Amino acid sequence: MNLQNKTLLITGIDEFIGLRAAELALAQGMKVRGLQKNSDRQKIQSLGAEVLVGNITDAAIAQKACQGVDIVLHTAQITQEAGSLKDFREINVTGTVNMAKAAKNAGVKTFVHLSSVMVYGFNYPDNVTESGPLSGEDNAYCQTKIEAEAQLLPLNAPPDFGVIIIRAGDVYGPGSIPWIVRPILMMRQKLFAYANDGKGVINHVYIDNLIDAIFLAIEKETYGEIFNITDGENTSWKEYFMRLAAMEGLPAPMSLPKDEMKLFLKLRHQGQKLFRKKADILPESVDFMSRPHAYSVAKAQSLLDYKPKIDLEAGMQLTHEWLQKTDIQQLVK
Repeated sequence: MNLQNKTLLITGIDEFIGLRAAELALAQGMKVRGLQKNSDRQKIQSLGAEVLVGNITDAAIAQKACQGVDIVLHTAQITQEAGSLKDFREINVTGTVNMAKAAKNAGVKTFVHLSSVMVYGFNYPDNVTESGPLSGEDNAYCQTKIEAEAQLLPLNAPPDFGVIIIRAGDVYGPGSIPWIVRPILMMRQKLFAYANDGKGVINHVYIDNLIDAIFLAIEKETYGEIFNITDGENTSWKEYFMRLAAMEGLPAPMSLPKDEMKLFLKLRHQGQKLFRKKADILPESVDFMSRPHAYSVAKAQSLLDYKPKIDLEAGMQLTHEWLQKTDIQQLVK
C-alpha cells in the first residue's frame, strides 16, 4: 500500500505516541484525522490534522471518526502499571473492539492495534517470539492487552479489512512519561532507584523507530500478523538509567533490592492517598522496571525489513534537546 494521500485516523492523537505518529504521517504526505478525549484541539489542528473529540467506547463517535478513512492506528489506551481491571477492560478491550468494528463497517482497509510486549508478563523466556507464551500476571494492563488481541484477530478479513498488531517495547523519546519524564523528575528529587543492581533488559524503542515499523507493516499489508518492535539493543536497566541521569547532569541513581523498593513505594502511595495526592509512581512499576530478558524482533526484521534508524545514543541526544526547552513538570499534572 502506498501511504501517499491516504487518510489515517489516529485514536489518542493527543498522547505521546499518537502525536508523533501524526507529525510523521503528515510529513509523509498522509491526511490525518484524530480522535481524542481531551477537548483542547488547538495543538493537533495546528499540525494540519482534523480532530474529533469523544470516547473510543462511544459507537456513534467511532463510526463518525472512521468515515472516509483508509487506515486506523489505534493508540488510545490506559497505560498505568496497575488499577481497576474493570476500568482497564472498558478502554483497552471494549473500546478497542468498538473502534475495530466501526472501522470494518466503514470500509476501512487497515486497522493497526498498538499492543505491548507486556502481554508476555514479567517472567518470560529470553528472546521470546510473537508466539508466546503470554501471561496476564494478575496485572490489569498485561491482562487487558492480551484480551484485546484475542478479540481483534478474528475480525481480520483481508483484502476487505486487515488487522495488524504491534507489540511495542518500552517507548522512549520526547514526551515519554514512564521512561523519560517520570524517572527524571524523581531523580531531580533524589528519589529514584533501580532494582536489583539494574540487572535485566530494558527493551527500549525510540518513538520514531516504532512509527517507522508501523508504517512498514501498513505498506507491506502484513494482515493478521503480530510484531514485537524494540530497538533490538540489549541495554541493561542500569545502563539506561545511568545514561538518563548523566544526560541531565544528575547524580547516578542507587540500586535497591526489589522487595525493598516495592515496600517503599507502597508506603509512599498510601501516604499520597491519605493526603489525596495523585500517585506519581505505583509499587507495581518495579515489576515493569526489572524484566529479565530481550524480546525477539527477528520477525519484524525478516518480514518488514525493519532496521531501527535511531540508536540509544542518538535517541538520548534528541530527548536531551527536547528536555532543555520543556517544563516536564507540566506533563504529569
